[in-house]
Amino acid sequence: MGITRYHHTFRAQVTPARMFKALILDSHNLCPKLMFSSIKNIEFIEGDGEVGSVKQVNFTEASPLRHMKHRIDALDKDNLTCKYTLIEAEPLMEKLEYVTYEVKFEPFGFTGCICKLSSEYKAKDGIEIKEEDIEHGKDRAIGMYEVVEAYLMAHPHAYA
Repeated sequence: MGITRYHHTFRAQVTPARMFKALILDSHNLCPKLMFSSIKNIEFIEGDGEVGSVKQVNFTEASPLRHMKHRIDALDKDNLTCKYTLIEAEPLMEKLEYVTYEVKFEPFGFTGCICKLSSEYKAKDGIEIKEEDIEHGKDRAIGMYEVVEAYLMAHPHAYA
């Protein structure tokens, strides 16, 4: 019960701007191509990617989730930050009031970056969030970041 916060930082060998463009601004096009075994498609059901837009991720039959929806709450293209809220995902939302995410990309070295991820989970009354549930979600998110990083390293002109 209550709020559980999670923070994770990791390094990538790609510039912050390229990671931001690929993972935040164009994830709806790139991620289904790279993760086709788990993501069927990503579409905007409201808006066009700016603040207030709602993005729906539709998963393949191989995934335990059918879909999830995120609302973009803040988007700062100059400072390479984004904040969004998970607003729909069964069965996750049976236990949660909300989940908010903040992502920030900062320079590291000459061509790399530090990816800073923060999450806030608010459980429904009487529900306890288990650490292993958070770890599973974190592992999936980091896996997605690693796949995109590998793609960007293999394609140095993409998202330049």
